[in-house]
Amino acid sequence: MSIRLDVILAAAMVAALPGVAAAQFPPPPAPPRSAPAVQDRWPDPTRPAAEPLQPQTDPARPQAQRPARRPSAAETKPEQDLEARPRARPAAPPPNVVACNGVFAKDSGHLKLAIKYDARNITYGEVDGPDGSKLNASIIYPNDPRRRLEVLWHNEAARSDTQLIAINGRSQWVAPRGLKLGLPITTIEKANGRPFKLSKFGADGGASVLGWEGGALSTLPGGCKVGIRLIADQKASEEARNAVNGDGELLSNDASLRAVKPTVAEILIGY
Repeated sequence: MSIRLDVILAAAMVAALPGVAAAQFPPPPAPPRSAPAVQDRWPDPTRPAAEPLQPQTDPARPQAQRPARRPSAAETKPEQDLEARPRARPAAPPPNVVACNGVFAKDSGHLKLAIKYDARNITYGEVDGPDGSKLNASIIYPNDPRRRLEVLWHNEAARSDTQLIAINGRSQWVAPRGLKLGLPITTIEKANGRPFKLSKFGADGGASVLGWEGGALSTLPGGCKVGIRLIADQKASEEARNAVNGDGELLSNDASLRAVKPTVAEILIGY
């Protein structure tokens, strides 16, 4: 009985030894959770900075869409101003001018015209002459009524030595002294500097200048001469027309001539 009691007491003491040891040598206290580690308090420059957390979204839940931002007035105004501005029109090409020199000099020829205006823009053929006749001439821009110009030669075989340059039809060529088709008789008289003499209107409906009476158009640089044929305004009354029709001469400042408002229908520059 005593032996068993001693054994039980010994076993109880052995079981109690760890608790006694724990009471005599308690474990070191755990560091507080809020205290950061050393490497957190002194960041290591070699470690990348932590990326900011992105808000988590539920993929099953539709996301609200922000309305598109409207451009401000400062942003749209320049574009509106550009649209409102009128676009610059391309500059009109300068008009073709006949001068009594260069390719229109007295000693010119068809070849010089072809070099100047491109051989593809010039041809040689028949043109209308006086009283329904036909004459041979070099024709510049034959298929363009506004740029058409006819040049006749003294030497037809060689097509050389300028005889006559004709501006007619709807041509927009400009002759010396700024003369061109459609000008009224008052403008021609002003360019001449004094009244000039012309025939009455014939059966073809035109009246030709007979003399410049010593005015500025009597002599031109380069030695050429200029002649003009005029036609009466179609709106002129029959009575006014009859007063200037037939044979005879008139001065450009004649009241009966001014009544039919003549304008330039053809210009001839010759040598």
